[in-house]
Amino acid sequence: MSKITSEDVRKVAKLARLNLPEESIEKYTVQLEKILGYIDHLEQVDTNNIEPTTRAVEVVNVTRQDLVKDSEIRDDLLDLSPQREGDFFRVPKILSE
Repeated sequence: MSKITSEDVRKVAKLARLNLPEESIEKYTVQLEKILGYIDHLEQVDTNNIEPTTRAVEVVNVTRQDLVKDSEIRDDLLDLSPQREGDFFRVPKILSE
């Protein structure tokens, strides 16, 4: 006996506000039944000694120490600007008062 009926598919589609064509109902019924069968298969796997995890491969973030270094090119970069005002780039005003 099937766990999923075409009425179940119609009900879920209605709750999800999906407009499923009537000719697709049987196709989705079979697909959902296969999905539940696969879940039943997975429930048979012994996981008693398996530690819970969020991913199959552990991901480690590699970071470096954040160091402040003096730059020798600061003035050279500021000199490339069309307009310079001291240690800053001068830009046109974009906000009105």
